[in-house]
Amino acid sequence: MLRVSDAARSSDRNVRVIEFRSDNAAGAAPEILAAIQAANVGTAIAYGDDDVTAQLQQTVRTVFEHDTARVFPVTSGTAANALALTALCPPWGAVLCHETAHILNSEAGATSMLGGGAQMIGLAGDDFLIAPEALRRALDSIRWGDPHHSQPSVLSFTQPSDMGTTYTVAQLVELSAIADERGLKVHLDGARIANAVVRLGCSPAEMTWKAGVDAVSLGATKNGGLSAEAIVMFDAGAADELVYRTKRSGHVTSKMRFQSAQLIAYLTDDLWLRLAGNANARMTELATGLAELGGVELVNRPDVNMLFVRVSDRKVAELKQAGLLFYELRPGLVRLVTSWSTTTEDVERALAAFAR
Repeated sequence: MLRVSDAARSSDRNVRVIEFRSDNAAGAAPEILAAIQAANVGTAIAYGDDDVTAQLQQTVRTVFEHDTARVFPVTSGTAANALALTALCPPWGAVLCHETAHILNSEAGATSMLGGGAQMIGLAGDDFLIAPEALRRALDSIRWGDPHHSQPSVLSFTQPSDMGTTYTVAQLVELSAIADERGLKVHLDGARIANAVVRLGCSPAEMTWKAGVDAVSLGATKNGGLSAEAIVMFDAGAADELVYRTKRSGHVTSKMRFQSAQLIAYLTDDLWLRLAGNANARMTELATGLAELGGVELVNRPDVNMLFVRVSDRKVAELKQAGLLFYELRPGLVRLVTSWSTTTEDVERALAAFAR
């Protein structure tokens, strides 16, 4: 169970807190708020038939370099994942993912519920990434055509992983090709996709459809958005299904123009990459500083803006007293997450607290 540090209610009321709990805890970027305000003029037809949402379709096609991609704004990352997967996977199908994947461990079976019982299967792999040999073993072990067994239908990546590591484009291409050999569709859970794009220095197209991906859960809220996530669908048939699946699940919002306005601003002039770039850079500073200090065990390779560290219970208490806000996954193991709004000063203060 996660235990949230409570430095904000410390006995020392003068301690200024440093937010490392989650990038979800950060506020909305000024550009996003400005876009919402700009959309709040006059009236517009409801349920996504507005001009702003039409503009979003073209923005997504430009950013992802795909002339027929379709975008579906939704209100949460869980909805984006579950709806994208159920449009790709029949009720008797199975979704293969890494055993640490968010869709398997942190979404309360949303895909199985919305998918009419679709099974989720976790696969092994070092660095919290699916290993090609694990994928092949899983596919070879299936009794294909046997109605007693769920039939693998979708391979899902979490990019970056929930432990802060990233697949290279070459790894995505290799795994997608293995999936394609068995007729599986490919989904990418991109709650932090901007952080991964910045880390790898590739284009959104190279990380997605050019690598064999059929659907992307496009995250924005963790990276400066206010209330906007989206599904970007490259598979035409699944996109046609989403027209109905999003409505049936309650995710065709009445005033969709405000979600669409956020996403347009997010994707315009590389704002999403600049925001993610700050989060990544501050994490690099933090991880480098902790490694140099010693006495702190880094559990993962922080490719993006997430770091897991092992520290003593005494140090956990000291960090809380110093004003650090973080998740304690279990005694002695904490997660630190930087965001678009984290500053170098925040990192320096955190490192000073670790050093004391």
